[in-house]
Formats: sequence, C-alpha cells, structure tokens
Amino acid sequence: MIALALRFTPMGLTLPRLSPAIGGGSRISVRLPAPTTDLQSYLCIARAATNGSPLAFSFLRELHLDENEAEALLLAHPELELAPMPSLRGRVLALRSLGISGLELSRTVLRRPDVLSQPEFGPFLDFALHELKGIKPAKLEQILTSIPLQFLEGIVGGSTMLLDHGVPSDKLGHVLTHVHVRKVFCERPLRDLEQMVLFLKHYGWPELVLRRPMLLNLDLHGQLTPRVEFLVELGGGDAAAVRVLLAKLPALLSYTVEHYKSHLAFWRSVGISNEELFKIAMVYPKIFSVSKERKLEPRIEFLKQCNMDAVDIFKFLVRAPLFMSLSFEENLSKKLNFLVKIGYEHRTRELAWAFGATTRTSCENMQRVIGLFLSYGFSCEDIVVMSKKHPQVLQYNHESLEKKMEFLIEEMERDIRELLVFPAFLGYKLDERIKRRHATKQEISGKQMPLTLLSLSTERFH
Repeated sequence: MIALALRFTPMGLTLPRLSPAIGGGSRISVRLPAPTTDLQSYLCIARAATNGSPLAFSFLRELHLDENEAEALLLAHPELELAPMPSLRGRVLALRSLGISGLELSRTVLRRPDVLSQPEFGPFLDFALHELKGIKPAKLEQILTSIPLQFLEGIVGGSTMLLDHGVPSDKLGHVLTHVHVRKVFCERPLRDLEQMVLFLKHYGWPELVLRRPMLLNLDLHGQLTPRVEFLVELGGGDAAAVRVLLAKLPALLSYTVEHYKSHLAFWRSVGISNEELFKIAMVYPKIFSVSKERKLEPRIEFLKQCNMDAVDIFKFLVRAPLFMSLSFEENLSKKLNFLVKIGYEHRTRELAWAFGATTRTSCENMQRVIGLFLSYGFSCEDIVVMSKKHPQVLQYNHESLEKKMEFLIEEMERDIRELLVFPAFLGYKLDERIKRRHATKQEISGKQMPLTLLSLSTERFH
C-alpha cells in the first residue's frame, strides 16, 4: 500500500506523489498557494495530482485536453471539481449549440475555464441561444474569452435595447458579429448607446446598422453627428435627402469630416459647387471613396483636355460617374482603344461623351455591339454617327440589340439604316414599348409607325 500524506505549511500545501514503479523511492512535490478555500477543494486537487481519474479530469479529457492541460487546469481552478457534473455538461452543451465545439471548445475552456462553472455565464449563454441567432462562433468565442464577467450583463442589456428599438431578432447576431463588443456594450453607458439609436432614427434606423453594423462603434458626439451634419450642409440643409443618400451607402458615415473637406476642396477647384457635388453623390455615393491622387485628378484632367468645362464635367459625372472609379488598365484603356479604332478623335467632347457611355458596359459586350453593327452592314463611320446622336447604343446588351434589329427588319419591315436617323429606337423595351406601339398603329391605320413615335408619352401616343 502506498501512503499519501498532505502537509500544510505557511508557504502552502505540499502534495507528494509516490511512484509505485520505483517502490516509493522517489517523491515529487507540487507546491500550491496557501489555502484560501475549504479543505475539500484541496482534497480535490490532491486527487487530480495523483494517479486517480476524478470525474472532472475525465470530463476535461473528453473535451480533447491532454493530460497535462487537464491536470494544470484543475490545479489552477479547483472549483471545476466542486461543480456538479450535470451543470458542467449542460454548459458544454450550450456552447456546442452555439457553434463552439471541437478545437474552439477546448481553446475556450483553456483560456476561460470559469465559463464552465461561473453562474454569471449562464444568463448570457441562455440569451445567446435564444436571441443571438446568426452570431459567428468565432465572435462568441472572443466575447467569452476576453470580456470580463461584470460586463456580460451589459451586453445582454444593450442587445435587448437594440431589439426593443426595432433590430430584428434574426439579425441581432449579425450586428454583434461585426461590432466592437467591448467598446459598444461595455465601455459605453447604455444611455449613450440609446442616444445614438434615437439619433439614427432620423436617418434610416435600423437599416443603416443592419447594413453597416460598425457604425455603432462610432462616438455619437465626436464622430457620427459631425459627419451627418456635414452631409446635411452639403445637401443644402435637406436632411431627408441625406437619409436617401445614406440608405444607398451607409459606409459614407465611416469617412471623417476631414476626408470630406479634402474632397470638397478638390471639387471646388474644378468648378463643381456643393449642390452639384451632392447631386453627383446621390447618383454615385462612392464618389467620396475615390482616390484624389490616383483617379480623380488625372481623370478630370482628361475631361478638360476633351474641351469640357465645369458645366460639362458635372453633366458627364451625373451620367457616367463610374468613369471616376473604374480601373484604367483593366477597363477604360481598352474601351478608349475601341472608340479610337472606330473613328473617334482624341481630345474631343464627342470622345468624352462616348467614353462615358461605355462605363456602364463590359469591354466584351462593347466589342460584341460593335461587331453586331458591322455584321448588319454598318461601317465604323456609321457607328460613330449613331453613337454621337445616342451614345447609349454602345452600352446596350448585344443580345437585346440583335432582337430589336431583327424585329425592325422582319416584323416592322423597315430598313436597318433608319437607325442612323433614330438610333434611340434601340433604347426602348422591345415587348413593353416597341411591339405594343407597332401593333396599336397597325390596328388603327394599317400603316407603318414612324420610329419617332416611340419617344412620345403614353398620353400623347394615344
């Protein structure tokens, strides 16, 4: 029989381990901190340090902790041996139900062992199971392993407040996945978070945050409010228009006021007014994300070289804002080459307008459109004539164009070259406009319909 003696000293507890293999000739001592809990805890530690297999030790091994990890964990956290086994297993079941299993589960237990035993984790995990559907397991693991216990109640309270203010329950997990939880729910008083919610209700809550949860990371008075106020001022005081703008791109609130002022100064140097810049932004909100040095400056210079003044540039950008952000090497340079090949002259307003129209189509589709016109007997000069009258012909889908051209020739029995006079024909919808008006004209008069009748409103046509 091997005798095991426990000896308490002022320095702590000395626990000898005897090795049967060497007949008790060797002694290993493990020194623990001086006792601060009852003797039962230390007896549990003693069992963990011997060759026995206590329930808690076996339980930790089931979680894929190796023997050294499990033993060290029990030595450092004796409360795990005191916790009822059903409670431990229930806690693990909850974690697994939330998507934390396998390696993630063992990693969570090693980093935060009290997640298995501390009562404070219970209400939070229950809330997560019922209300945080969709939260990423990695985010939940981060919360459990890094947020102090005293802040868990604040996360539940703040999340409940978001639900009360209209965040759908099936989206709450998505919101928490993408915010800085400690900053939003722990370091910020709940009343401050609610003030932000009330402020955002004027500008599209909760949709703004559902699409851009990181907006909750912002400081209401130091960041969010000044940015919104700048946009309202840029829009001439029209808060409703700013709401529409933010609905198109909530990420606009991620840019600093200094960033906006820098862009505004550039556009003023071009001759674009605040009102005009806001109108451009309403068409293309990403205009504020385009690099001034790499894209805005050289492309505005290109338009100026094409003899465009500030009025022309404003009209151009309202029609073709993508010109400012598309890749020159992968996109614009190829389209410019196509236009020059079919006969457009460098540094002309016509080239600029045609160039703008091509920004709404791919290089492949543009090439097929040109090929389609050539296959119907049009020359490059004809294509230039049509696109000068109606630049959009270069951006239409090539398959849609072919159907309209076939209908023009076969059903309407018209000469294809009439498109040189009225290329806008190709911009009307085939079924809803062209076919209906052609059939109506045939029923009434039995005569061919002039193509220009397509441009009339419904009231004037009838």
